[in-house]
Amino acid sequence: MTKNKNIEMPETEDIEKNKSEFQDEENNLNEENNLNEENDKSEQIIILQEEIAKLKDSYLRACAESENTKKRCQIEIEKNTKFALSTFAKELLPVADNLHRAITSVSEEQKEQCKALLEGVEMTQKELSKVFAKFGIKKIDSLDRIFDPNFEQVVQEVEDPSKPAGTVIAELQAGYLINERILREAMVIVTKGGKK
Repeated sequence: MTKNKNIEMPETEDIEKNKSEFQDEENNLNEENNLNEENDKSEQIIILQEEIAKLKDSYLRACAESENTKKRCQIEIEKNTKFALSTFAKELLPVADNLHRAITSVSEEQKEQCKALLEGVEMTQKELSKVFAKFGIKKIDSLDRIFDPNFEQVVQEVEDPSKPAGTVIAELQAGYLINERILREAMVIVTKGGKK
């Protein structure tokens, strides 16, 4: 058997060199893979952080909307409570009118004869006024003031040059407010043709 001299065996040094190069390449690939994994993780973290920010924003908006709805409902409930009595109060206004008429219809000569009855009617009127005040019902003061179409309705105009035009000189029916909202307009007589 003869040896073939053309085939050369690599030297140990070359093997070590190739091995080292291969190891370097493998390390580079591992580092590159690690960097790619880190980049992927960083991208995922950024995406998740953006999603968390969106969810947090949506949550805060939902909480704010819920608070606003709660406040609006509370305001509506308060309004309804304040003005739910309007219909009932309107029904009581003629009672107040009749009590006032009963008191003013008694002449000076009759006051002594029906003193007890008059006191009873006055006490009833005061009690009704207290109930009105408790529920925010107030009488509108119109006499000797300039006519205000928001609170009064003119029934008649009278010539009176001693007072400015548009002054309320008589009240035929009292006007009332409930919680600063008009419940019933006052029916009044005003002057015309006087000083402006």
